[in-house]
Amino acid sequence: MTEWYYADAANTRQGPITTPALLQLRQQGRLGDGTLLWRDGLAGWTPLHALAHEIGVVVPEPEAPATSATAADGWTLEPVTAAAADVAAPTDAADSGWHPVGDGLAPSASATAAPDTTSPYMPPVAPVVRAAPVVHGGDVVDAGFLKRAAALFIDSLLVTAVYYAIIIAAIVLFGLGGALGRMGSATPDFGIGAIALMAVIYLSWPLLSGLYYVLMESSSRQATLGKMAVGIKVTGLDGGRIGRGRALGRWASHLLAYITLCIGYLVALFTARKQGLHDMVASTYVVDQWAYTDHPERQQRALGTVATVILVIWGALILLGVGLVVLAGIASAL
Repeated sequence: MTEWYYADAANTRQGPITTPALLQLRQQGRLGDGTLLWRDGLAGWTPLHALAHEIGVVVPEPEAPATSATAADGWTLEPVTAAAADVAAPTDAADSGWHPVGDGLAPSASATAAPDTTSPYMPPVAPVVRAAPVVHGGDVVDAGFLKRAAALFIDSLLVTAVYYAIIIAAIVLFGLGGALGRMGSATPDFGIGAIALMAVIYLSWPLLSGLYYVLMESSSRQATLGKMAVGIKVTGLDGGRIGRGRALGRWASHLLAYITLCIGYLVALFTARKQGLHDMVASTYVVDQWAYTDHPERQQRALGTVATVILVIWGALILLGVGLVVLAGIASAL
């Protein structure tokens, strides 16, 4: 499978990514027709439009510039010619001074000169807070099915504990409050209190779960508490942090796993990048917490102590439940 590298807006080399991921970045507007690309076998960095036939995209032909135009009042407008220094600039991306910054897979690797910020025609630039840089080129360890299962167990316990705490508080607030309000009254039901209690029971779970997964997976840590515990995180196809919109879509697509009786989770056992069905829908990967960082050597392929302990506890609880069911069946048969 062909692996591509591309130069981002900061003139930094990114990659490797597959051809489908490259096409998706172009559809999202993150890559333009002039974005420089490189793969093994190319002599140098090449604009995307020059490789359109290879990656399977259609690039419209640029319109030829007009040499002159005549206005309605008879005036003739001549095109403005570029300065001599601009005309002398080379047009071949592979031979020009514009090359992505990095350790350089292409033969030439010189950096672009910084733009002139002293020009009075430059727009004002406000400082922005940038996310942690995404480092490509190193080894990437994808999170295996067992690590993801351990993280899911931890997260489910946390969300369930908070959910039942909310339910208990709602029962005390609306149930007990409604009962006290009925004292000395002939009203047969709790009225508004019962409606509020049912609303809390049915709405608090999706709201709590959605807020937890969306806010945590789109945060700077890119992981829920369960994923942090086992040392994994969620990334986009480019290895970067996902936004809240994509995190919301990823959370909502978990419904596909439930509809398919959890087969959507088992898909991660057979895909190349360990993607579950919800990962494919949201275009995300789950990788080691040190992937796409300055220290890829810290990644762990082993299951890890935390994940092992959690899986052992999970297995013991399953066996205990099965044993109780068997004992109950035997007792009922006696």
